[in-house]
Amino acid sequence: MSTQSTAGIDDAGSTDHPSRSDGFVRGASEVIGGPLGEHAAALDRPAGHDRRFWTAARIVLALACLTLALHWVQKSPCQDGAWQNNVQYTRMCYTDVLALYYAEGLNEGKVPYRDHPVEYPVLTGYFMGALGLPVHALGVEDPQVNQGQWFYNLNALTLSALAVGTAAVILALRRRRPWDAALFALAPALFLTATVNWDFLAIGLAAFGLAAWARRWPAVAGVLLGLAGAAKMWPLFLLGPILVLALRANKLRAALTALATAVVALVAVNLPAAVPYRDNWDRFFELNTTRPIDWGTLWYIGRYLDGKVNIGLPGEQGPFQWLNANIPTLNYLSYALFGLACLGVAALVWVAPRRPRLAQLSFLVVAAFLIFSKVWSQQFVLWLLPLAVLARPRWGAFLAWQLAEVCYFAAFYGELLGASTGRPVFPEGVFVLASSLRLGTVVLLCVLVVRDILRPERDVVRHTYLDDPDGGVLNGAPDAPWYLRRRHRSSDTVAVPAVAGIA
Repeated sequence: MSTQSTAGIDDAGSTDHPSRSDGFVRGASEVIGGPLGEHAAALDRPAGHDRRFWTAARIVLALACLTLALHWVQKSPCQDGAWQNNVQYTRMCYTDVLALYYAEGLNEGKVPYRDHPVEYPVLTGYFMGALGLPVHALGVEDPQVNQGQWFYNLNALTLSALAVGTAAVILALRRRRPWDAALFALAPALFLTATVNWDFLAIGLAAFGLAAWARRWPAVAGVLLGLAGAAKMWPLFLLGPILVLALRANKLRAALTALATAVVALVAVNLPAAVPYRDNWDRFFELNTTRPIDWGTLWYIGRYLDGKVNIGLPGEQGPFQWLNANIPTLNYLSYALFGLACLGVAALVWVAPRRPRLAQLSFLVVAAFLIFSKVWSQQFVLWLLPLAVLARPRWGAFLAWQLAEVCYFAAFYGELLGASTGRPVFPEGVFVLASSLRLGTVVLLCVLVVRDILRPERDVVRHTYLDDPDGGVLNGAPDAPWYLRRRHRSSDTVAVPAVAGIA
C-alpha cells in the first residue's frame, strides 16, 4: 500500500484550456476561429517559467476588479442616500449597507450590541461598527461630510477586496485550471449584488478557510471557518462535509481539530456581545425564528400556487398559506428538510465509487440550505458562487443559472417598486416565474454535481487532478480499511480506491 505526495497529485495532468475541454466554450469559440490549436502547446509552460505579464491568473484578477468597479458604478445612483422617487428601486441600486447605517443607529454613534440590537451575527455587527463609528466621528467634525456615502464607499472598498481575495483563492486552488476562476470574476451575480449586504465578509473568510484546509492547516482552517460563521451562519455547514469525508478517509483527527478550533473561534467572538448585552445579541435569532415566508423562496412559490388552486372549502387556507400563519411549524419543516438533504449528501459519500471532492459536497449542503430556507435574499447567490466554480466548472449550466439570477434580480426590483408605490409593475406570476427559474437552475446544478459524484469520470476537475486539490489531508489518501472491507462485502468486485492506483 502506498500513497502519492500532494505535490505529485496537484501536478498531474496539463493546464486546462476551456476551449478544448468545455463543450459550451468550444462551441462559442467558433465565433472567433475555433478552440486553441495543437500548436499552442507552449502555453502549458510550468508556473514561474512564463515571462509574460498578462498571465491567466492576472487576467482573471483584473476581470474581477473590472466587474466590481462596474458594480460600484451600478450602485452609484444610491450612494448619496437621497432616495427620492423610489430611485433605489427604479435604478436597481438598493443596498442594505447604506440603509442600515441609519437603521442601526451608526449615524448617531451607537455601538452595535451595546447601544442597539443588531439583526446580524456578531462579526458582521463588529464590522459595521468598526467602519461606521469612525465615519460618524468624521461627520461630527465636518458636518459637510455625507456620512452614508462615506460609509458605503468604505464598505464597498473592503468587501471588494475580499471578493478579489476570493478569486485569488479559487486561482490558488486551481493552479492548473486558472480559467475556472473567470466564472467567478465575470459572474453577473457578482456585478449585481456584491455590496448589497456584508456577505463577502463571510465568503472571504470561508474561502481563506478552505484554502487553509487545502494547505493541510486544519487548526487555521477551523479558526477561519468559525470566524466566517460568526459573520453569517452558513460557513459552519462546510464542517459537515469535512467530517464525513474524513471519516471515509480515516483522517478524523484533522477534521476534529478543524471543528474544535471553529467552535473556539465562534464562541470567543460571540461572548463579548452575548454576555453583557444578551437581548441585543439575541436579535438575530429572534428575527430568524419569527420571520414568515419571504419573497422568492420555495415556500413563497407554494403560497402563490395555494391562491391559484384551492382544493379546500371557500376561504380555507392552502398548506403553504397555513404554514405562513404557523411559523414554528414552518421552521421545523424547513430544518427537517434541510437535515434530510444533509443525510442524503452524507449517503453520497458512502455510495460514491470514489470519494467525492470537498467542494462538491460543500456546494450541495449550502444549496440545500437555500432551497429549503424560508428566506432567500437576492445576494445569497454569492454564497454559492465560489462553491459552484470549485464544484463544477462548466460554463453552460453555470451561465444558465446566472441568467436565471439576472431575471430574478430584475423581477425582484419590480416587486419592490410595486410594493412601494401600490401599483404593480407586472403580474405577480412574473415574479413567481423568475423565482421558479432561479430555484430550478440551482436544483439542476445540484443534480449535475450528484451525477459527477456518482460518475467521477464526468468530473472535469478530475481530468486535471488525480484526486481533490481542495482536500488537504484527504487529497490522495486511501479510503479507511473498515470502509474498504464493508464495500468489499457489499459487492462482488473489489472496491474502487480513493485515487486510481492508490490503495
